[in-house]
Amino acid sequence: SLSKLQLKTGDLDPRLFSRLRHLQKLDLSDNLLDKFPNSLTLPDLRVLNCNNNQLEDVTALKQFPLLEELTYENNVYLTTNDDYKVMFLLQNLRLLNGKDITKLANHVRHVNSRKLTSKVTAHWEKFFRDQLPEKYTVEQAKSIKKKFLKSVQTNVVYGPSSLSEFTRWRVKMIAEEFLASSLGLEENTDPKTEEEIDENEEENTESPREVVEDISQVKLTPSKRKRNNSTPSSGNKRSKSQANTEEEAALKPLHFLQCHSKGNSREDFKTQLWSCVFEPLLDSGSRKDPTLSSSRTVATCGGEAVCLIDCETGMVLKKYKVATEEFFSVAWTTLTMVIGDSRKKTHNILAAAGRRGIVKLIHVAADFCYGEIKAHKKPIATICFSPTHETHLFTASYDKRIALWDIGIPDCDYNFKASQLLVLEALSIPLRIALVPTCPDQYLLAGCEEGCFTWNIKLDKEQKNRPFEAIFQFPDDEGDVTTSHRVDGLAFLNDDVIVSKSSKTGCIFIWSWSRSFDGKGKASRRTISAVILAELEWSPTDMSYLTLSTCPAKDYVFCGDEKGSVWMYNLSNYTTAWSTAKGKRSDKRIPPTQILKWPELRANGEQLTEVLINNVVTDPTFTYLVALTSVNITAIWKKS
Repeated sequence: SLSKLQLKTGDLDPRLFSRLRHLQKLDLSDNLLDKFPNSLTLPDLRVLNCNNNQLEDVTALKQFPLLEELTYENNVYLTTNDDYKVMFLLQNLRLLNGKDITKLANHVRHVNSRKLTSKVTAHWEKFFRDQLPEKYTVEQAKSIKKKFLKSVQTNVVYGPSSLSEFTRWRVKMIAEEFLASSLGLEENTDPKTEEEIDENEEENTESPREVVEDISQVKLTPSKRKRNNSTPSSGNKRSKSQANTEEEAALKPLHFLQCHSKGNSREDFKTQLWSCVFEPLLDSGSRKDPTLSSSRTVATCGGEAVCLIDCETGMVLKKYKVATEEFFSVAWTTLTMVIGDSRKKTHNILAAAGRRGIVKLIHVAADFCYGEIKAHKKPIATICFSPTHETHLFTASYDKRIALWDIGIPDCDYNFKASQLLVLEALSIPLRIALVPTCPDQYLLAGCEEGCFTWNIKLDKEQKNRPFEAIFQFPDDEGDVTTSHRVDGLAFLNDDVIVSKSSKTGCIFIWSWSRSFDGKGKASRRTISAVILAELEWSPTDMSYLTLSTCPAKDYVFCGDEKGSVWMYNLSNYTTAWSTAKGKRSDKRIPPTQILKWPELRANGEQLTEVLINNVVTDPTFTYLVALTSVNITAIWKKS
């Protein structure tokens, strides 16, 4: 065991490891390895654990031909493409990340290889055989080889596009073997990274059922794909450089996924998708990269399913289904749990809730829903965790109450005890909730069907059931002020600035928490005027429940509309003035910095129309943008 030693790749000295001729089990988990040296040897190695590292590539594992059990979970740069590579390279591998892969591995090694070999051979016969003269020079052979390798990797496709990197890798390998055996052209041993190749892949019905049975992917039409330069980059690692694009827009479309279908039906374009949240990164030892404050994995919910999606590859990593449920909201927390050998370790826990009023608690890394909390007798509209108490969960319900729960910490057998700490009484259904960043243990803000409210949530008070502390009034379309209006969008842009969507048509309000609310007032149920800093120009639609979000690190606000577009506002030029010029507001409505248009999508030959963007979020670094729609499509863009 060499676990938790802060080991880097250079610390694995081949001169030492090559002497361990009979080593069968090796634990390198919880280190800082980004790759394996190629000459460790270890000819008798059977079990290898390299969980919680920074691995970017798995091909060096082929030096361990007797490996039977391999685990490399929580290596954020590895994808499903890498799973397929090790299944092909390690002929004796039975268990991968704790799962029996015997059946799938046999498919990869034999059926997949036969199909690709047939396609590669056919491609040579059809397009290249006649290009090579009977007597050819070395230079002619090299030229043909280069053209063939590029063409075959571009045009030979098999399986879902999420496995495109694996397919290109195998196609290149097969093509080089074919050239070497048939024509005497030596295989390429150049270790340089494969060049980026444009591709136009389609999901193939011959792909392994284990991968695609729960997953569908709707493709951009070829013309639109070309115009947006949105060729899939399904398998690329985040650390690898991407090909430059000539697209002027800041974002390029990556994936459009149909993964919440009722009964896994490919005909389902009616399931509404409601909530998505990026998974937080677990502490990675000494690595403190500020750009990695969240992973590229996003949790989405809608209909009967909760999905975990890798935004870079478009792969649905995990899927949790409850046939009788309709999920409305998901939220992440990170708990320090005691694992089997009494050691403590941090794990991400996903909470999901919806129409049944029940909160499901899912230990994602273990693929296990370990418990549920029967929180309300009516549907739960939204949930969120406290940023200061990792076990404190707020649930907002159609019963016009917001409850605070302590979900507890599960023991090694997943026993846990949940308790209700507070009940906040609302006058109408709460739709969106947010904790005040400067005092998250004292005040909660909620946008409701009939107004915007705040409650005192300090736990040092004896009163468990509490009325609202204040209700905020806003300008309306008639030039007056009102407190009775639907607030279906609510988020903090920074510690003080709030963004909300409510009473005024075609408008999103920017307002100040500190200038609006004086916490010194003792009376509850006060009416307070929101101090408006600015108004954002938005769609004139009267459609409700198209919520908004913010990216505080980049001073961005996002909101979808009734036409499938995402309105984006870069407010970095305004935030400083709002924090210094007290009482001063922008006189004119601020237009969007950019409107991201919905692309032309076709499903079963029909164009998808009448698309509503129910929710849109970005990761904290604004690398990926995820939009949830009314037509069962999760759309993912990546910042160029």
